[in-house]
Amino acid sequence: MPIPRLHLFELEDQSWFPAIIRDLATDYLHFVETTFSLHRPVVPLLAEALRATKMNHIVDLCSGGAGPVPALQKSLAADGLVVRFTLTDRFPNVPAFEKAAAAAPGAIAFVRDPVDARSVPGELVGFRTLFNSFHHFRTDDAVAVLRDAARASQPIGVFEIPDRRLGTLIPMLLLTPLMVWLATPFIRPFRWRRLLWTYLIPLVPLTCWWDGIVSQLRAYTPTELERLAAEVGVKEYKWRTGLVPIGSTPGRLTYLIGYPAPTHLDRSVACH
Repeated sequence: MPIPRLHLFELEDQSWFPAIIRDLATDYLHFVETTFSLHRPVVPLLAEALRATKMNHIVDLCSGGAGPVPALQKSLAADGLVVRFTLTDRFPNVPAFEKAAAAAPGAIAFVRDPVDARSVPGELVGFRTLFNSFHHFRTDDAVAVLRDAARASQPIGVFEIPDRRLGTLIPMLLLTPLMVWLATPFIRPFRWRRLLWTYLIPLVPLTCWWDGIVSQLRAYTPTELERLAAEVGVKEYKWRTGLVPIGSTPGRLTYLIGYPAPTHLDRSVACH
C-alpha cells in the first residue's frame, strides 16, 4: 500500500539551482537507466501505442540527461519501428543532448531552448513522452501537461519508476550516495568537475539522494493518474493506465497512455 503523496521540492526543479550540478545529476540518472536497462518494460507499451497511433516521431519532454531515449531508440528499431526522437527540457542539458544525437545521427535530435511540457510549441508534432519526470508536476500542472497534449491531438505516454512504497523508498534512502560514488568513475565522458562535485564537494550525491527520495514521495499511483486524466476534459481522447514489473527486481513501472480516438487521430495526422 502506498504511503501518502507529498509534493516536496526537488533541487533540480529550482531555477536558481546550479546548472553544472543539475547536469551531473541527470548524467548519473541516464547512466543508471542505461546500465540496468530500466527502459525494457517501456518498449512493448510504447511500441503498441506507436503502431496504434501510426506515429514515427517522439517528442520527449523533461528529457534530463537523455534518460532512456538512446536505449529505447535502439530497442524500438530492433522491434521493427524506425522512430525519430526529439529531446526537450525546461532546463536543457545540452552536452548530454549533443552526445545522444551524435551517437544516433538522424534518429535523435534535440531542442536547445527551454520547452515547457505544459505548453509545447506547435511545431513539435509527435508522440509525447515523459520518462520518470511526471512526478515533478503538482496535480494542476500535471493535468495541464495532459490537457496540452489532448487539445493538440497528440498522443502522450507517461512512464514512471518512482513508487511510493516503503520497499522502494528505504533502499534509496540508504544507498543512493554510495551508488553515485561507485558509478561516477564509469560515467562518460570523463570530466574532472564530475570528480570535484562528487567526491571533494559531494553536491551531486546529496542532490541525487534528496531528489531521489522526493521523487518517490511525489510519485502518482495508477488510480491517481486516472483521476488526473479524467480532469482533462477532452472527449475525443482515450486513456489507459497500469503497472508492469521491472524484470526480476521488486520495482514496478507505472504508466499512463493517452491518444485521440481513431477518427480524430486520422484527421490530426492528415493535417501534418
